[in-house]
Amino acid sequence: MLRARLLFYERKLNRLGFKLIAGVDEAGRGPLAGPVVAGAAILKDVRFKEYINDSKKLSKKLREKAYKEIMRKAIVGVGIVDEKTIDKINIHKATKKAMEKAIAGLKIPPDYVLVDGNMRIVSKCPLKCIVGGDSKSLSIAAASIIAKVTRDNLMLKYDEIYPHYGFARHKGYPTKSHKTALKNHGPSPIHRYSFRPVKESAH
Repeated sequence: MLRARLLFYERKLNRLGFKLIAGVDEAGRGPLAGPVVAGAAILKDVRFKEYINDSKKLSKKLREKAYKEIMRKAIVGVGIVDEKTIDKINIHKATKKAMEKAIAGLKIPPDYVLVDGNMRIVSKCPLKCIVGGDSKSLSIAAASIIAKVTRDNLMLKYDEIYPHYGFARHKGYPTKSHKTALKNHGPSPIHRYSFRPVKESAH
């Protein structure tokens, strides 16, 4: 039942003659540190053994198992925009840029794009924005898992470089422990200085 509901948009577009449909989503708009990451996925096969849904609804273990299967059954693109660019152009524009980079990273260009949320990105082909799309479209849900797992893995690496902040636990999100670490140690090179809690801790 869930699978059929998640394929509503894809099947509708298939009937209209669109074959290569890319779902696009991001992870990391809210954190105080690290990049914003977007994933793009064109599903070659819609039959999944693993549970595919909005990445926020999956546990870490389920996400990682789903990620492996998606990497086998989809054409995948990833777009990463770092914290310095976020500070320079703002998080909204950086998110759009990451999504555009993810689409550009697909080995085969899509003929239709489904975008999570209301992000009016630049696209060479038609696109549709779907608010809450990561729980309404299988392609977007797959993209959300790609983005989340990719970003989480990056933050684990940053945790080794900057061990004082607890990036492995909170992935840069503004938790109480993260804010305390910011007060005690000041910002790291990967913090977003345009975000208020970081800005305040830098003084």
